[in-house]
Amino acid sequence: MTPDPAADAPFRPRRGRVVPQVVAVTFVAVFTAVAVGMGVLGGWSPSDQVVLVVFALVVGGFVWRYSQIRAVPGPDGLTVRNLVVTRTVGWDEVEAVRFVDGDPWPTLMLEDGDDVAVMAVQRVDGPHGRAEAERLVRLVEGRRTAS
Repeated sequence: MTPDPAADAPFRPRRGRVVPQVVAVTFVAVFTAVAVGMGVLGGWSPSDQVVLVVFALVVGGFVWRYSQIRAVPGPDGLTVRNLVVTRTVGWDEVEAVRFVDGDPWPTLMLEDGDDVAVMAVQRVDGPHGRAEAERLVRLVEGRRTAS
């Protein structure tokens, strides 16, 4: 089977890339400005300011991580990078892809009974999200029959 470059393209959400980056940067900027402002006004000690900035960086980093979610097809399986966990699932492990109405993203149903969410394909992306879910189903079916 000759690999199709378009079919093997990584899955990435559209809205899920830009919005979290803007929110993360804005969050850190606002909280840093508040920390500096409270220090200038004399209400907070330097340690209070540092704690607020560190808190902003931690929350901003977590929100930024949301912009890094993706699913990358490879010869051996699909590497799914979600918000917290990155996992590679072999093509032969996937029993089905579920994306029913109301689900925010598709789920890989594995032969061992486990489920893996594919957050890189999102319903909020509208027709693009549905097209990507269909591409994921075709990719899984094609790779399962090939192996």
